[in-house]
Amino acid sequence: MSITAAMPTAKERLRRTRTKRVSHLPAIKLSSLLPSHIDLRDPLKASLVCGDCGTWVPVTGMQSKTQKLVPHHTGKAGVDAAIRCRSSNRRIEWDMTIPEWHQALTDAVKEADSRTATTVLPKAFSPATDQTLRARAQRTPAGRLADWTAVLPRVAATDAHRQTVPAGDAPAQSPAVPLDKLQINH
Repeated sequence: MSITAAMPTAKERLRRTRTKRVSHLPAIKLSSLLPSHIDLRDPLKASLVCGDCGTWVPVTGMQSKTQKLVPHHTGKAGVDAAIRCRSSNRRIEWDMTIPEWHQALTDAVKEADSRTATTVLPKAFSPATDQTLRARAQRTPAGRLADWTAVLPRVAATDAHRQTVPAGDAPAQSPAVPLDKLQINH
């Protein structure tokens, strides 16, 4: 048998282990955990977040005298080093019933929802922008027609000024520029 320098990697563990070993650490009280870190929807498949490594761990022995966390590694299976979490086989103290947990979870969700913004407030307008938007909203088709009629003489004068030919000779080597509007047949 040869010795390799490679570190052992964490392996996939059975979900439910049956062992009589118990961690020397004090028992985890459910009331000391956040309600969102406990899953008691199916009491026979309860799980909670390990306080040491932060991973979801199933609880074993639900129908026996001692409930405890399943032995688990601190890293991902097959990727990280095989370092056993110190909270493996840690006992669970049930100082909370399932209805109490459900009520605590509901209260936590309501509190979190009250902290999140529900309405998006529009950005405040500058006074000039506000005045322009109000004037635009108050305009009617008749008012727009009156504005256009008032502008027409200035538009006609600008068009006439564009059509004037500057004084001087025309270019010798270029085609003549048409001064009439193009007639497009559709």
